[in-house]
Amino acid sequence: MITVAAFILTLAVLIVIHEYGHYRVAIACGVKVLRFSVGFGRVIWRRQASPQSTEFVLSALPLGGYVRMLDEREGPVAPGELDRAFNRKPLWQRSAIVAAGPVANLLLAVLLYASAHWIGMDEPKAVMGAPVAASVAERAGLRSGDWAQAWSADGTQWDDLRSMNDLRWQLTQAVLAGQSLHLMVTDAQGRGQRRVVLDLDGLGAREVDAQLMKRIGLGPAFSEPVLGEAKAGGPAARAGLRAGDRVLSIDGQPIDDASRIRDLIRASGASGVAQAMVWRVERAGQTLEVTVTPNIASDGKASVGRVEVYPGQPPQLVQVRYGAFEGLSRAAGKTWEMSTLTLQMLGKMLIGEASLKNLSGPLTIADYAGQSVQLGLAYYLGFLAVVSVSLGVLNLLPLPMLDGGHLMYYLFEGVTGRPVSELWLDRLQRGGVAIMLMMMSLALYNDVARLLGLH
Repeated sequence: MITVAAFILTLAVLIVIHEYGHYRVAIACGVKVLRFSVGFGRVIWRRQASPQSTEFVLSALPLGGYVRMLDEREGPVAPGELDRAFNRKPLWQRSAIVAAGPVANLLLAVLLYASAHWIGMDEPKAVMGAPVAASVAERAGLRSGDWAQAWSADGTQWDDLRSMNDLRWQLTQAVLAGQSLHLMVTDAQGRGQRRVVLDLDGLGAREVDAQLMKRIGLGPAFSEPVLGEAKAGGPAARAGLRAGDRVLSIDGQPIDDASRIRDLIRASGASGVAQAMVWRVERAGQTLEVTVTPNIASDGKASVGRVEVYPGQPPQLVQVRYGAFEGLSRAAGKTWEMSTLTLQMLGKMLIGEASLKNLSGPLTIADYAGQSVQLGLAYYLGFLAVVSVSLGVLNLLPLPMLDGGHLMYYLFEGVTGRPVSELWLDRLQRGGVAIMLMMMSLALYNDVARLLGLH
């Protein structure tokens, strides 16, 4: 129920703001707005102050909206109202009205990001777990417990890292830009400062996915190798492991953090046959040695080990909050970065350098909306900002049926001095409908595939 409510609220906010952008600029340009609709199809709610004013409606299918303006191309216009018709307005005003919707979404994203920054969020501290063996992070000299405090693109100008999320964002940006990432790190207590360089420019990455992150080797935030509660009757409980046990080694391999425990447990079942594991643990100041025989489970096509205990403690959290000006400045920067990242990913998908699996639809949005609401207001505002940026950028794409397609028509008109012919408008609209249907179908297929575990 929370997921459904969050999804409906997300759609309502983004659609209303987008259409309000069109509406507000149209009114400012002297265009008569006949209808402001949230949703399509059968009207379920209507309000109109007078017969000559704008009709505000709520329709049954809430997957979009529209603003209908007075226009000679859509019906007869009374001679006394010709100056209020959209098609009679100068080119720059028509362009401004069309562009106002996507721009409103981008401005909304800035406000949402800023609000999230002002409220503040609890995020994992940028203390890293053990890097993956033979990965970029391991070759760079990163170790379990390293605290990344600052980053740089060139090794000269440094910016602070507030959290693990901040580190991952900078890592993603560096990968997409094909650049190395310089880090200033210390131990978990802030001692022994040193520089490391993640050589990301040689990865030849096509997209930022789980496989690439494994090659980079930057795992989850550092977690103490202390066991949680063991499930009754499970392999860990049968072996005598208890909550609070600190794992020192498994099969002679030293344990630095909880992610290493998880990796070794999973790897123990790779052969499909249970292999006994020798664990050395510390309990109440004493060192104990226990033998654990994991269960074998399937994870897709692979076999993995399971011992029915949660290894690790929650990572240390830091509250990330910004002041009024800094929060707004960072929000504007974040909106710009997300916009360029969205365009880069779309471009890579178009030329085959990124998988079409990255395209998401309403089911994924609904799922993330529900999750973010449960995390707190600041997280939900951040989620809304991401979707608002995506909506704004997508609507600016030069595709018929989208605002960007209409702007391309106006660019043609501005260059040639004549509008696009009715014949070509009809052809382009048909092509635009076909493209949009394909994109929507693909996004919905990806959503279903993710829910079924196929992606």
